[in-house]
Amino acid sequence: MIGAMMVTVITPFLLGAIFYDLIWHIGNTYVAAIIYMVLGPAFIGGLVLVFLGLFFFKGREEVRLFTLEYLRDYFNDPSKFSKMRKLVFFAVFLSCINLFVMGLLAYRGYHYMESVGFCGQFCHTVMNPEHTAYSNSPHSRVACVECHIGAGATWFVKSKISGARQLFAVALDTYPRPIQVPVHGLRPARETCEECHRPEKFHGEKLVVRDKFREDEANTHVQTVLLMKIGSAGDRAKSSHGIHWHVAPENRITYKASDHSRMVIPEVTLHKQDGTQVVFRSDDADDLLAEAGEHGEVREMDCIDCHNRPTHIYLPADVAVDNKILSGEIAQELPFIKKMAMEVVTREYASQEEAKSAIATDLNNYYQKNYPDLVQQKQAVLERSIAAVQAAYAENVFPEMNIKWGTYTNHIGHMEDGGCFRCHDESHESPGGEVVSQDCDTCHTILAEEEENPEVLDLLRGQ
Repeated sequence: MIGAMMVTVITPFLLGAIFYDLIWHIGNTYVAAIIYMVLGPAFIGGLVLVFLGLFFFKGREEVRLFTLEYLRDYFNDPSKFSKMRKLVFFAVFLSCINLFVMGLLAYRGYHYMESVGFCGQFCHTVMNPEHTAYSNSPHSRVACVECHIGAGATWFVKSKISGARQLFAVALDTYPRPIQVPVHGLRPARETCEECHRPEKFHGEKLVVRDKFREDEANTHVQTVLLMKIGSAGDRAKSSHGIHWHVAPENRITYKASDHSRMVIPEVTLHKQDGTQVVFRSDDADDLLAEAGEHGEVREMDCIDCHNRPTHIYLPADVAVDNKILSGEIAQELPFIKKMAMEVVTREYASQEEAKSAIATDLNNYYQKNYPDLVQQKQAVLERSIAAVQAAYAENVFPEMNIKWGTYTNHIGHMEDGGCFRCHDESHESPGGEVVSQDCDTCHTILAEEEENPEVLDLLRGQ
């Protein structure tokens, strides 16, 4: 009776909600969670209670409903057969409705739990930094599950088991702050990345222009121009070369890291196509590997070793502010705006709310004190710029999760952390005397470095 009451009450609400989600889509992840993680299991639980009541509570007259003797009596007696036929029809009808509802529930519930909203917003405090960084990344239109799970049952099951463990960590408040990286349980990186990217199809060089604004009164715009030697991992080129030489089939590279973050790499091994190996070791490799012991990691190099922040990108403070100035969100015309923005965003705050309030107060006070005429003339410009400075902070710093400027760094290049220099430091040497080169021209050619209006760009534009 309890199960039947639950199913009867829940079914119309559940059906209505699912059809609404199918047609118009429910945007609020918590409303969807109530539907698929509360009402759905309650509906199934009600059905389970009904069957438990019918089959496992012995000694009651109504249990005889499906016994062989009871059915034989009804089928042999023409006066009772009509009643039995109605009961069978009613049971089949209800079963079809239940199966239909369960099918819809399974279909929409699966898609909900594979959605970006569920991954990034359901556990808000924990995942808010990652969801924010993801939303501002080049891969923001790629669903989380495309990289974190992908196709196939194996990684789907692994992800759900891992998700259950993480759910308990959130419920018991035992999750790390910040989340430790790299995440060692991700599916293989090349299998993931190369669903869209093919390193062997990359050829030649790529022109990269990096914009920066100095902390002077004019917020002077300077540019660095690099010719990146992307190279190729093979295919149409004569041989693998350039940066993507590292992932060419004939150049399999493994390394031993002595720490969880893979920032200290004492040993690198190049496995050549002819079966020979060249081992490069740092001067202190023996001590570092002995200290790491069983915690040391042997890993084959893949995309993630360089592209470690392909989606969840946290910018350094100066880059975050420079990007806002470059996009026009922060007005370059405001005197010393770069200097003042850097001062206010690099202070430590207890929360984002405190940071937002302090940034607005400090910038307003500075310009009121030093440029009162400008404040009167360009109040809207100042307010828009302050909002952009607040956004630069809020998109990269999350005090509640102990995420500060520089907590998560990017291994591409060598500006934020060791990056390339973890191996390319000329201290990794083979027994034959070969070293892993640190020559700048190996990966790029510097055409201009922090110059105003670089001449090379005028030449490229035909000016």
